[in-house]
Amino acid sequence: MIITQTPLRISLLGGNTDFKEYYLNYGGLVLSTTIDKYIYCIVKKRFDNKIIVNYSIKEEVDTVDGLKHELVREAMKLVGVTGGVEISFLADIPSRGTGLGSSSAVTIGVLNALHTLMGENVNSQQLADEAIKIELISLDKPIGIQDQHAIALGGLRAIEFTPLGEVYGNKVVMSGSVKEDFNNSLMLLYTGVTRRSEDILSTFDVSKNKQLLDQNKQLAISGTESLLRGDLKGFGELLDVYWNIKKQINDKTSNSQIDKMYNTAKKNGCIGGKVIGAGGGGFLLVMFPANKRVKIKQALSKYQELPFRFTDHGSRVIFHNE
Repeated sequence: MIITQTPLRISLLGGNTDFKEYYLNYGGLVLSTTIDKYIYCIVKKRFDNKIIVNYSIKEEVDTVDGLKHELVREAMKLVGVTGGVEISFLADIPSRGTGLGSSSAVTIGVLNALHTLMGENVNSQQLADEAIKIELISLDKPIGIQDQHAIALGGLRAIEFTPLGEVYGNKVVMSGSVKEDFNNSLMLLYTGVTRRSEDILSTFDVSKNKQLLDQNKQLAISGTESLLRGDLKGFGELLDVYWNIKKQINDKTSNSQIDKMYNTAKKNGCIGGKVIGAGGGGFLLVMFPANKRVKIKQALSKYQELPFRFTDHGSRVIFHNE
């Protein structure tokens, strides 16, 4: 039996500059961090040649092509596992539609487990590359490539995408006390709505939004510099600017409920924030001075908080018993 633990991520600044139509022309930069909320993938050999996959439903099939779970199906094809395996998933939160990168976490987690099953050692770069191949090429999803790198690498990173197609996952190194203060100044609130990122991003047009994406990239640069200086108030103000740009880029990003949540947070001391991921639902991230946490939480008490801590690791095998 093999168990992998793969972190979810919070995207902070620079969104959509990880789309190839943008970064291959202008270069992109995103700022994100992994958190201590995980997707667990459990893989076990079977005596027979059946394939069983357990998630929100249970699938039992005779061939890989018979699988409805497209991420598992394509991962098995890529790694070369043809049968005789049972794969199960457990998640710390609802595993789809929350904006925390769960689809890429599932893909990377099952790839990591299947490679281990085959006796193969893989590094974070290979996991990211293979997840991108599955999600963007095999399944033709209208998404970028930040999640795969952020989740495979782990940690707080400014991830750079060059016009040559190179990716650099630069760690943002903060002092322990500043990083702790940063973590404590953030809150995730569940909107109660899940949605597919593909539904939000399917109409996204890079060429029409080039100037706004340029601003996004600059915000990621400025945000990284703010964190390195320990200027948390300045970072929160950048989040506020970013959220307004994000809503201009795609009118599906927000809705009346999310706007009301954010405005309530602002009235009670929030400096800035944003919906995580493509938007339209999932989790709202808000940032505030430490002394405003209780007030904001009380004002938005009908929305469930997801407490979290930053984590420094990406996907890893936490159990392997041959």
